[in-house]
Amino acid sequence: MLTFDRCWWSPVYRAARMPWWWAARWRGCRGTAGAAAPVDADTVFRLASVSKTFAAVATGLTVRDGQLGWQDSLADRLPGFALKRAEDTRRLRIEDLLGQSTGLVPNAYDNLLDADQLLANILPHFRELTPICAPRSCYSYQNIAFSLIDPVLEQASGEPYTALVQRRLFTPLGMRRASFGLDALQADSNHALPHEKRAGVWRQAVLKPAYYQVAPAAGINASARDLGQWLLAQLGHFPAALPAEVITAATRKRVRTPRELRRRGWSELLDDAHYGLGWRIYRIGEDELYLHSGWVKGYVAEVAYSPRHGVGLAVVLNAESSALNRITTAFWAQVFERPVPVIR
Repeated sequence: MLTFDRCWWSPVYRAARMPWWWAARWRGCRGTAGAAAPVDADTVFRLASVSKTFAAVATGLTVRDGQLGWQDSLADRLPGFALKRAEDTRRLRIEDLLGQSTGLVPNAYDNLLDADQLLANILPHFRELTPICAPRSCYSYQNIAFSLIDPVLEQASGEPYTALVQRRLFTPLGMRRASFGLDALQADSNHALPHEKRAGVWRQAVLKPAYYQVAPAAGINASARDLGQWLLAQLGHFPAALPAEVITAATRKRVRTPRELRRRGWSELLDDAHYGLGWRIYRIGEDELYLHSGWVKGYVAEVAYSPRHGVGLAVVLNAESSALNRITTAFWAQVFERPVPVIR
């Protein structure tokens, strides 16, 4: 039996649609106006960067519809965006945004988001940037640059990004509590409140809206039950909404991510690691595991699935806790028949 120190809810789905529910409850986990209550399968959490998996799939559907191409020039699709040198801007493709292969300095201007600056005031700063490597030649994790896919998709599809994801993904997949933004989170009476550890004591944190500005990168709220539906879709149970070719495009290896091989706990399991489009690709032995984690103030989350084993795992916590790695590595070590990593 696994026990952890925060409230979390983790659905585990096999391909046969048989859910296993693990749950640990802690009083005061969710509610509004400080109301104390335990979490359940429908409690809504912030997904943070797990949102990137949705952006990649939504883009893949738009590409499949012929409205956009992975190799399309960003300069053609978003002429208002520019780097310091025009030739660097011209080399960027749509796939570079979602594949974390823009070549820009990692996490470009996230510090300004952390300082609660408006996105509209941050984007002009990109005109000061010169890439650290050529596009598609190195891994360079981004939130703001990743979210440039928002106006690109609106221009290509004719509808706002959030409406597109709702229509093409949330609704057909039955993700009934999934939403975008702070207002939607707070409007749901069953939402988890954020927590952080201060002076060795877990305390409720302040909900920070900054990363909701980059909706494709970090803007989604959802419940464990919603994420179960999302994993079932990746495992092929909703082909009408999510065709296999879209999944394949998102999970094709693009750039190698050697730093992941040193990730706490995972270093004992992984043989290689890459980034696809909105998904990480871990190799364990001869098998691949598709995964993405997320973190914003007071929340952490992770989704992952193994096509060969027909199983997926989603973990959402309303605390910045190392329990996330303990849960996920213990689970996947057992699935792949490896020793469970010891994380202290």
